[in-house]
Amino acid sequence: MSDAKNTFEAMMTMGQDWVKQLNPAMESFTPKGFETLWPTMPKEMMETFFGKGLNPDGLDAKTRLLMTLMGLTIMGAQAEAQLRMTVRHLVEAGATEKEVAETIAMAAMFGGVPSMTKAMEIANDVMKKDAEA
Repeated sequence: MSDAKNTFEAMMTMGQDWVKQLNPAMESFTPKGFETLWPTMPKEMMETFFGKGLNPDGLDAKTRLLMTLMGLTIMGAQAEAQLRMTVRHLVEAGATEKEVAETIAMAAMFGGVPSMTKAMEIANDVMKKDAEA
């Protein structure tokens, strides 16, 4: 087991060294803020591409986005930019703060309390910024 661990650590170190040589600026790279590069889609466009436009008898865009939020939360809120974009689009699709919070809280049963807590912090931050705009 320790050989496998040492092999993994060696591979990680080699990859990190390679990235530093390839682009030294990557050492301090952070994806925080990427979600602001993507505009919020209008509600009608979301409905066309993510909702009833795909299947007239299926789920609406808001419900699909709530399911996406659930999945991102269960993942441990590792995909922060995607989580922020999903919450922003949920607000545009007509989701209430209560619906967003309820979806995240329900995800704690599957992803755990730490992932729920992180997702709640991210969602609150997005909704606070949206309310200020």
